[in-house]
Amino acid sequence: MTTQFFGERIKRNEDPRLLTGRALFTDDVHLPGMLHVAFVRSQHAHGRIVSIDTEAAREKAGVHAVFTAEDLGDYWQPGPLLVPPPPIERCVFNERTQVPLAKDKVKFVGEPVVMIVAESRYIAEDAANEVFVEIESLDAIVDLEAALEPGAPTLHDDLDTNVAAHVIQEKGDYSAARAAADVVISRRLTYDHGAAAAMENRGVVADWNDRTQRLTVWDTTQAPIPIRNGLAAMLGLSESQVRVIAPFIGGGFGPKIMMFYQEEVLVPWASRRLERPVKWIEDREENFYATTQERGQTHDSEIALTAEGRVLGVKDVFLHDTGAYAPYGLTVPINTQCTLLGPYDVANYYTEFTAVFTSKPIVTPYRGAGRQHGVFILERLLDLAAREIGIDRAEIRRRNFIAADAFPYNNEIIYQDFAPLVYDSGNYEPVLDKAKKMIGYDEFQREKAALEASGKAVGLGLVAYVEGTGIGPYEGARVQVEAGGRVSVVTGVGTQGQGHFTSFAQIVAEQLGVDVRKIDVVTGDTDQFHWGAGTFASRGAVVAGNAINEAARDVRAKVIAMASEELEVSGDDLELVDGSVRVKGDPQASIPLAELAVRANPMRGAVEPGTEPGLEATNYFGPERGATAAGVHAMIVEVDRETLDVEIKRYVVVHDCGRVINPLILDGQIHGGVAQGIGNAFYEQLVFDDGGQLQNGSFMDYLLPTALDVPNVEIGHEETASPLNPLGIKGAGEAGAIPVGPLFAQAVEDALGIEGLEILEIPVTPSRLWEMVRAARPDDAG
Repeated sequence: MTTQFFGERIKRNEDPRLLTGRALFTDDVHLPGMLHVAFVRSQHAHGRIVSIDTEAAREKAGVHAVFTAEDLGDYWQPGPLLVPPPPIERCVFNERTQVPLAKDKVKFVGEPVVMIVAESRYIAEDAANEVFVEIESLDAIVDLEAALEPGAPTLHDDLDTNVAAHVIQEKGDYSAARAAADVVISRRLTYDHGAAAAMENRGVVADWNDRTQRLTVWDTTQAPIPIRNGLAAMLGLSESQVRVIAPFIGGGFGPKIMMFYQEEVLVPWASRRLERPVKWIEDREENFYATTQERGQTHDSEIALTAEGRVLGVKDVFLHDTGAYAPYGLTVPINTQCTLLGPYDVANYYTEFTAVFTSKPIVTPYRGAGRQHGVFILERLLDLAAREIGIDRAEIRRRNFIAADAFPYNNEIIYQDFAPLVYDSGNYEPVLDKAKKMIGYDEFQREKAALEASGKAVGLGLVAYVEGTGIGPYEGARVQVEAGGRVSVVTGVGTQGQGHFTSFAQIVAEQLGVDVRKIDVVTGDTDQFHWGAGTFASRGAVVAGNAINEAARDVRAKVIAMASEELEVSGDDLELVDGSVRVKGDPQASIPLAELAVRANPMRGAVEPGTEPGLEATNYFGPERGATAAGVHAMIVEVDRETLDVEIKRYVVVHDCGRVINPLILDGQIHGGVAQGIGNAFYEQLVFDDGGQLQNGSFMDYLLPTALDVPNVEIGHEETASPLNPLGIKGAGEAGAIPVGPLFAQAVEDALGIEGLEILEIPVTPSRLWEMVRAARPDDAG
């Protein structure tokens, strides 16, 4: 059978519901008798709780309950450590995780202290204003280096340090490589905090039914099954008593994989305690404090090269801001360590990081999850090296690419999946060549002087990257041909806009020969499917997609076996087309799948021993290790020399994520990633003062790119199939966002052409770029 659906640009099945307002989001859940929650949150970044006066709030009309940490009793427990440290030999890790409500001490602005449950959110908010929390303010821990100084105030009283973790990994011998090098370049580089700023904030609705003894939770989570399992354990219920539904979610981007947020723990508990449905929806102000953040790192980095530009080794020592708690373990900084190596053959590498507790909101993965930092470091060092040695920026990358025949390529250092980082497959030169051709790299170099002579400050950037995707442990799926001829697909992962309802349907359509519009996909409902890990780390298509493919193959085998008997031909002579099984070369000799489904579930009579009813199968897939995608981004910018306004004139992405299920959906994923990457590079920065107070916690002050700032993105694809899964696919969810920082920096430097201007920090906000240019040209400061 020739390919009918896999690889086709098919419009998304879910869009009619989304575009007509018929999709269910968490805030759309309205239940009789529902109560609403507001929180009293700490206004101090660090302090001791002296007293909490809730009397006025408790007496307010419409208030049903006011809870402090003391009211929770034994339910008050630190949250689980979601990802323990990998088995790295030189690793120190001080586990500290968030608590439901602050007790004795607050550790960041926005930490919840009191929970108000009332008839309406308005009443709950008014009652929250009548709670008086007396806090003895303590010195905030904000600056990473200052936090590590002897005598610095400590955030966690049971630790005599602010070190959350210290990790050293090494391959080869960097010291020997440095001694043999012709060129050594050292720089300090920084990557500051940012917010995911999803269109839909977080929210939780819980409904405890005392008659059925079941708890139903609607949650904006990327991991409904682990949330179900965790809530059941915390509440002393069986997993079958808890149903978690992750409905449509208006953007996840990583912070919604965090488990367990304080509100996620408290709202279900309150529903059971009060025997009423309870809802909490995060407002935008809360989102800047209560939802996890990412990005804060400071790197002291060094690269050693030959005179011809061959990389001999890299050394990187960095500080990582983990916020007040570290529930996600070391995932982000370890991703930084690993992704720094990029698509390059680096024989000698020394990497060391110290994760630091600070009195800021919790840090967990956000689209890219530490990969941006690593790519920024090495790509910037390569730019500086190319400039010093006097070779072309693209050429220095080409000279250091891992050869196409070197895969699988073992980087040796430990990755977040607890095993040495091994790239499964890749072929980087064709990706680079296509990107150069699409952006007009050579033509631009020839025309740049003429453009500058006409008064235009134009520059080109080009960077390469890898993206670790598709990590385990596993996902599962159930596929069923129904009696009406439609096909149902159920999997445990949630969806946050990735197009799962279409791409998953295409995988099944390829196996069963059914139009994608006749395939119904259910995601994120623990009553429908019981096992799985969640949607994160660009793994949905790789892991869940392959589980769906395996289940669909099993159903296909059942269909072929039944049809072979019914049509009295060999299974090898049958094909599945247009919802029927037919004899090859004889389309009239066929039987509809609907009819086979009815016959597969007889209501009377005997069946052969071992016969399974229905055309249905459940299967699972777990990869040996993660699949490695790769790509090259290129952009042309024009900078106004007077205002330093940066306009992106062209943007090109060439990406290799293995076999492509749906190029239309893939392009959309990359477009969205690029938009977020542009925001991270030039607009978005969370600014904290020395007291740990966020200075720009609203969209009036926190800059986001608009549709006017995001250019048309031209996309090209290369396909190097992954050998790690039957479909040969790799993830692509974070590819658009990962390399934009160094790309932006390189292009702006190229446009301005100012001697001594080195952009070694991200984001470079418009005002910060102005300051950097003035510093590089002090004579023009007047």
